[in-house]
Amino acid sequence: MASLGYVGLGVMGGHMVDRLLEKGHTVTGYNRTRSKAQWLIDKGMAWAGSPQAVCAAADVILSMVTNSEALRSIAEGPHGMLEGLGAGKIWVEMSTVSPVTSRALAARVREKGSDMVDAPVSGSVITLQQGKLSVIVGGRLETFERVKPLLLDLGPKVTHVGENGLALVMKIATNLSLAVQMLAFSEGVLLAEKSGIKREAAVDVLTHSVIGSPMVQYRGPFVLKMPEEAWFNVNMMQKDMLLALELGRQVDVPLPTTSATNEFLTAARAMGLADRDFAVLFEVLARMSGIAK
Repeated sequence: MASLGYVGLGVMGGHMVDRLLEKGHTVTGYNRTRSKAQWLIDKGMAWAGSPQAVCAAADVILSMVTNSEALRSIAEGPHGMLEGLGAGKIWVEMSTVSPVTSRALAARVREKGSDMVDAPVSGSVITLQQGKLSVIVGGRLETFERVKPLLLDLGPKVTHVGENGLALVMKIATNLSLAVQMLAFSEGVLLAEKSGIKREAAVDVLTHSVIGSPMVQYRGPFVLKMPEEAWFNVNMMQKDMLLALELGRQVDVPLPTTSATNEFLTAARAMGLADRDFAVLFEVLARMSGIAK
């Protein structure tokens, strides 16, 4: 098996490394805060002191960070990934960032004799743990074929959608629906509750109804009990919504439900809920409806 590296060991990245270790891969990892990666070190992950060191130690390097600025941070500088890349290495970049930023970075990676694909994922920690994660890949087809077996260790659905940046377009097109669905689900729950139906009953009916998408099924119950640690917080969700709105303007596609839902995310931030899971949209609408969550 290829020697793997991973940069960015947050909630999702950390659990990906955990799964790769379980699959028998050798992984060298780096995270800005080492203490957050200690549980992976305890499980056998090798530690590197910088993104550059991860690239030097690995043949295939994966990364997942919060936004375009964070991606530039791990890529550039005296100890960045670009300094550690060389001939024959592959960078599988899994963050949800601007397609323009990703394409520009891929060009710089190729100047180093390496190659890069954008490979954002659709799913959550629980999807990953259940073995149901899907990966979308943009980049050269021959590079995709080389990393596909590795990505299949993360989830059963790996799809090549075209050139660099297009996987990010597809991810943004997917993610905008997450918050839109959550807001619509919250509307239904609150309409039922204010009419006299218990919230628990409304959640049970809706999550098992025709609207019960996978997202609704695993996140709908959050309106009864929010997780202590956000799976995907308000700030992260709004970052993706803003990417969608920017892309919509670029290609002349109106995004009315995205625009409206984005305003509710802004309201959540104004209420001090930015670090909560974006399912807290329910609480925003509940307060507007005169219901204390």
